[in-house]
Amino acid sequence: MRAVIFDLDGVLVDSEQLWDEVRRSVVAEHGGRWTPEATRAQQGMSTPEWAAYLVEELGARLTPERAADLVVTEMTRRYAEGPPVLPGAEQAVRTVAADYPVAIASSSPPVLIDAFLSATQLTGLVGVAVSSEQVSAGKPAPDVYLEAAGRLGVDPASCAAVEDSTNGLRAALAAGMTVIGVPNPHFPPDEAVLAEVAATIPDVGALPSALRALAA
Repeated sequence: MRAVIFDLDGVLVDSEQLWDEVRRSVVAEHGGRWTPEATRAQQGMSTPEWAAYLVEELGARLTPERAADLVVTEMTRRYAEGPPVLPGAEQAVRTVAADYPVAIASSSPPVLIDAFLSATQLTGLVGVAVSSEQVSAGKPAPDVYLEAAGRLGVDPASCAAVEDSTNGLRAALAAGMTVIGVPNPHFPPDEAVLAEVAATIPDVGALPSALRALAA
């Protein structure tokens, strides 16, 4: 293992419920209708992908561009007083960064990734941060993980990826990485997908010890 790549939402920031709440509100306010599968379907999608989903699948009477703008603006407003960083997340990144180059590969837009890095003062330690907005396809496609590995200059097969959602796990597995699952308690990942990972941990604070075990 030569590098560690973190997902953001659900791994370092407790934001999956927040994304869900904001998107639901935008859909309801603009004539759409939420469906039972909508939440899980959007996890891992890039901004253009989930914005199109709100309009084309859920019926929000907006353009995808306007839907994206409304959701991201509200998420940015809520992050203004500090993103909801998960307990132990900042220290986990610092501990791992002492031994490995680290990156973030997230479906969040760059403005929210930057908000997290600034709030935790991790900008100098996280050498690479990639949003799925910056690649061809969001998760479960492996693009964002492959891009992060490429920017780090590390073979994807030599990277560990830390993920919480079904689509995120699929993306990291498709990239050929050693995947560590941190199951999201609010939206648990598919058990069949979780069974494919190298290790499962209860929270990101347990990551350093899991990495040591895998390295051994």
